[in-house]
Amino acid sequence: MAFQTFDQLIRFALERQTQKTVAAVCPDDPATLQALFDCQQQGLLRVLFVGEQEKIRRLWLALGGKTAEIEIIDTADKTLAAERAVAEIRAGRADFLMKGNLETAVLLKAVVDKAKGLRSGQLISHLAFLQIPGYPKLIVLTDSGMVLKPDLSQKKAILLNAVLTLQSLGYPCPKVGILAAVEKVNPSMPETLDAAALTAMNRSGELPGCWVEGPISYDLLISREIAEKKGYSSPIVGDADIMLVSDMTSGNLLGKALTVSAHAEMAGLIVGASVPIALTSRGSHRTEKRNSLILAAICC
Repeated sequence: MAFQTFDQLIRFALERQTQKTVAAVCPDDPATLQALFDCQQQGLLRVLFVGEQEKIRRLWLALGGKTAEIEIIDTADKTLAAERAVAEIRAGRADFLMKGNLETAVLLKAVVDKAKGLRSGQLISHLAFLQIPGYPKLIVLTDSGMVLKPDLSQKKAILLNAVLTLQSLGYPCPKVGILAAVEKVNPSMPETLDAAALTAMNRSGELPGCWVEGPISYDLLISREIAEKKGYSSPIVGDADIMLVSDMTSGNLLGKALTVSAHAEMAGLIVGASVPIALTSRGSHRTEKRNSLILAAICC
């Protein structure tokens, strides 16, 4: 199966009837609190708030919530809040994390702490699930938020993180496009060499359980019409599940262009740690944060 929309993802979460607990770190901004409120009221998850108690309580009550509905671990220091939330995960009192009103680096420092963090031994990477107007299903963009300039081995790990996540959601054989500016290998463009290497790994069985194609340009990946005009044929054209980019900068630019200018909806997820992390920009709106929460809860 493949999810066409975030609404379908929400229906899937409701049908599962399995409530997970999120440790929400510094959820003291309106968009984050609204997303948490929406999900808790729908019965999609339980919330453990870790942050500034009075600010959280005031915003919750303003949304129409009740004090008895919420559990807050009071700490005004963002670093301590991140550390405490991670400790709650390790103690089994919460199932996944959500980033609220704090810098990503502060949260991830607690996550990757060698002694007290949530390391799993895998590379930690970011998945941006996108609902793009005109595209028939959700598509994953990776890595647009974690690994700055991945080498070939890191790209392989990033690809595997995305594939395993989609397989856990019921995708039997995710289709992966390795993005580049051109479709032919060019020694002057290292990303095309890496794309060809990853494709060869897939064909040889080193990257099983998916179909990998690359290098391929964004327009060919997304549009069957453009691919036909250019004489390009592949099973992933117009039907890709994953887009792998060459570096974080290109991924970040593509993701923001799609959400800001093309009005795509997004959900942000960190994978590779011992638990999923719902992670969006502090400037993200309520819907994006809600989508990320639901996705992380399903992936627990």
